[in-house]
Amino acid sequence: MIIKKYEAETEEDAIKQARDELGKDAVVMNIKTTKPKGFLKFMRKSVVEVTAAVDENPKSKEPKTGGVPFHSAPVRDREQEVSAIEKKLNSLQELLEAQMMGNAKNAALVKEEAQTNSEHISQIPLSDPEEIKTEENEVPAPWDMQSDGKVSKASEPSRLSSCMNLIYSQLLNNEVDEKYINDLTSELNSSIRKDAQVDQILGAVYQKIVLKLGAPETIELTPGKTKYVFFVGPTGVGKTTTIAKIASELKINQGADVALLTADTYRIAAVDQLRTYANILGIPLSIVYSASEISDMKAELDKHDVVLIDTAGRSDKSMEQINDIKMMLRTIPDEHKETYLVLSATTKYRDLVRTASVYRELTDIRLIFTKLDETSTIGSIYNIRLLTGAPLSYTTFGQNVPNDIGKADAQDIAKQLLSGA
Repeated sequence: MIIKKYEAETEEDAIKQARDELGKDAVVMNIKTTKPKGFLKFMRKSVVEVTAAVDENPKSKEPKTGGVPFHSAPVRDREQEVSAIEKKLNSLQELLEAQMMGNAKNAALVKEEAQTNSEHISQIPLSDPEEIKTEENEVPAPWDMQSDGKVSKASEPSRLSSCMNLIYSQLLNNEVDEKYINDLTSELNSSIRKDAQVDQILGAVYQKIVLKLGAPETIELTPGKTKYVFFVGPTGVGKTTTIAKIASELKINQGADVALLTADTYRIAAVDQLRTYANILGIPLSIVYSASEISDMKAELDKHDVVLIDTAGRSDKSMEQINDIKMMLRTIPDEHKETYLVLSATTKYRDLVRTASVYRELTDIRLIFTKLDETSTIGSIYNIRLLTGAPLSYTTFGQNVPNDIGKADAQDIAKQLLSGA
């Protein structure tokens, strides 16, 4: 979706500019006349400003799959990013193999040469899931573990411990919490042979991370049943834009009867932004100022397939503001609603922990991570997933509506965590 403003002396000229650039399908969203100001205002003419929008790709080139035709990874140039990640993964694997031979010079050469290697990680033979399962009461193998669960740095390390040390550093550099790295290495040390090959070790780590991240849980509609979807979270994380992207997918690709509801009356810009998207998509938008208004409107809202509700950004430090969210969530029975906590991948980890913990106490949540295009590390996704136990759902990676969004992909996230991409 493209939204642009055009200025001209007359309304007709401004609209013509819009149609010339955006095409005949452009929709005029707003027309505003700006009168000149200042000392020389009598010498200047009024200017007409037209806001116009057009769907970037009304007939999507991507095949429909019954769900979101999203890119599965948080990247704009999919092929280029995948290639870079695969090179780093293969670089890591070959560097590990070289270090197993104890030849530092060879390791440096292998690392340099591996930059041109573009084999896919799928070629790494993954361990049988049964081989990497760990019983709850199973004790980590003593030969590679310290008392705190970290991998031992013995003077004569085994292939496994040497390999795990490097992977440990890789995950730590990607800002995975040390506690979760220790848990991961502990499980793997107790289930993989000390003399396992490097590709088996790397494959087992990859598989473990994928299993821990789990499959994404996104919005699934049920015929004849209205679903109410609340979007909650701090200010500035991109809730409104994320809602617009999801609304576009549901309306355009799934043909759903979508309604928008906003309680974010604290920011006029947020209401205007959502109204613009609603007008383009041809879906209704309602504004509410209290939880009771949602209850009053429910009979009318029940006529739609899905109602997407934009809540105001709230500080998790203010119990009064959190209680406002709680009251709003209570207006809809649990069996008819889903709540998505929207978090920015650029937020400090300590703040993410506090926010996620507060909202997790309010209700069952699913996790949306935004702004993945603005960060080089995604360890916080893994951390918050394990901290809350809440399933991942969507990730966003840009401002473009409706394109820059995708279902969270555990395999892609695992690859990036291991590659350091």
